[in-house]
Amino acid sequence: MNSKLTNIGFGNTVVSDRIVAIVSPGSAPMKRLKDEAKEVGRLVDVTQGRRTRSIIITDSNHVILSAVQADTIAQRFSGDGQNKD
Repeated sequence: MNSKLTNIGFGNTVVSDRIVAIVSPGSAPMKRLKDEAKEVGRLVDVTQGRRTRSIIITDSNHVILSAVQADTIAQRFSGDGQNKD
């Protein structure tokens, strides 16, 4: 099995096939999604203490917080961007 990994910042990666959505964290529904995931133990924070700039939702219903912009992660996901921080 050869899975492609997508860099989500600070040396953290996620399996590209598992990503369902990459969204901005500003809206109220995204804040509720983050809070609900935290309550049930499905929240993964990889921001290294920095501001959350994107939320990644996986097919296992895990919610991943990243300090990298959603546009940047989307470019990395599609293979158009560089895999740098």
